[in-house]
Amino acid sequence: MKKLIFTFILLGITLSSQSQILSNKEGNYTKADSLRGSLRPERTNFDVLKYDLHVKVDPEEKYISGVNSITLKVLKSAQRLQLDLFENMNVDSIVFQEKQLSYQREFNAVFIDFPLPLDGNKEIKVDFYYSGNPIVAKNAPWDGGFIFTEDENGKPWVSVAVQGTGASLWYPNLDHQSDEPEEAEIHVAAPNGLMNVSNGRFTGKKDLQNGYTEWSWKVTNPINNYNIILNIGDYVHLHDTYQDLDLDYYVLSYNKEKARAQFKEVSPMMDCFYEKFGAYPFVEDSYKLVETPYLGMEHQSAVGYGNGFKNGYLGKDLSRTGVGLKWDFIIIHESAHEWFGNSITAKDIADMWIHEAFTTYAESVYVECRWGKEDALTYLFGLRGSVMNNSAIIGDYGVNTEGSSDMYYKGANMLNTIRGVINDDEKWWALLKEYTENYKHQIIDTPTVINYFEKHTKASLTPIFNQYLNYARLPELQLKKKNNKVYARWETDVEDFAMPLILKVNGKEVRVAPTNQWKKMPFKNSLEKVEVDLKKYYILVTKA
Repeated sequence: MKKLIFTFILLGITLSSQSQILSNKEGNYTKADSLRGSLRPERTNFDVLKYDLHVKVDPEEKYISGVNSITLKVLKSAQRLQLDLFENMNVDSIVFQEKQLSYQREFNAVFIDFPLPLDGNKEIKVDFYYSGNPIVAKNAPWDGGFIFTEDENGKPWVSVAVQGTGASLWYPNLDHQSDEPEEAEIHVAAPNGLMNVSNGRFTGKKDLQNGYTEWSWKVTNPINNYNIILNIGDYVHLHDTYQDLDLDYYVLSYNKEKARAQFKEVSPMMDCFYEKFGAYPFVEDSYKLVETPYLGMEHQSAVGYGNGFKNGYLGKDLSRTGVGLKWDFIIIHESAHEWFGNSITAKDIADMWIHEAFTTYAESVYVECRWGKEDALTYLFGLRGSVMNNSAIIGDYGVNTEGSSDMYYKGANMLNTIRGVINDDEKWWALLKEYTENYKHQIIDTPTVINYFEKHTKASLTPIFNQYLNYARLPELQLKKKNNKVYARWETDVEDFAMPLILKVNGKEVRVAPTNQWKKMPFKNSLEKVEVDLKKYYILVTKA
């Protein structure tokens, strides 16, 4: 399992309680939500070490069957284990030491009983056999499920995307982000004439003599459950390298030349991300782009790509500035998740901003590497047009719920604002790289991130993170003139909010540090000549 980082400080309690106030579902949670989202002894007494998944896929019947051999380490003496498999799927049998175990199902949870208590600090293996017609996605990847479709030549094309919905939609596992296997093997039987591409390295194929060929892959790094993937299609393979990293591309046979041209963007992307975030975190498992019948997904070492070999987001610019059309959104965004989401993982999906805010910010980092800081700021500013500012970015803990979709664009602009607060780009880039390298292959939470940024900047960033993450409205800088003097204060939900920033007064930069109380500014001037660079700070400004 990835090392799970806990930060037991007052900040954690504060963030959690405040996010409960802004519950996205207003507390209307079910027992099924708790079974999926909470951590109880049936889950925490065990540590997943390995998944060895064998699955056969019948595209015509939209049917799958197989077994997941799960190696676990018993951490505390226990007699009951919770694994997860969607209730529409069949549990065929669960075997331990060649004997079938008894189990009970409740919603998507499967509670497995062992005949005797298991000793702590002991490794065991459970074989979980299952089958059924998995849920088919109506609009992947935004709703979870399988995709059974055909390519332009009428050949079957199959994949699955389950982030948020849960990997237990299609295979049994301990379906919570706080526990990841140290390694995984994925063996997928596909109809003859088709290829399966999964995570990690290809280890071989075998003709099963029944009209199916089994394609085997191995992952040697910790991996999120939702990242484990199968992709079945009429694929061809392209290979390249970047430094010591293998770049492997799998695309439908008729798209080979389009891919060869479009995927040239990977090398400059790696140049940028290696410099700003550190080396690719899964070198042992290679980097892959796999063409998918949906837009894209950050499947670790097998990134899903369905952007039509176009720049932008399906040929459109999400920022509405023109900057987003200079590069392929899916290549950059989904690949950035290898650092933010796949390597650094949020313990609870309520903290998914740890994935999405940093990844969206990484888009602007790539822009800055290629075209300069002004374009990067323009891009981030343009993304604000899609921010709602109507609920908290952080969701409710323990009930398997994400916060607001503002975790993307607002979250990225929050990080850019903090860059402005630090006001030293050399320190900012060093901080960002140290963060990604320090928490490589680890599972963390919001207090851990904030504590790290505060410790390494020696700045009071807690109130700033708190306002953006836990409240809907933006910090409002209020300016007023009285007796030929200028005063400023912050209007925020958070108490003791003090965010320094740079003002331009008559064209000259002045660094000031307003608080929640009216404070005289170190200059005399008319308010009309006091300016704020709103590309650098995501705030509201009012003058009275």
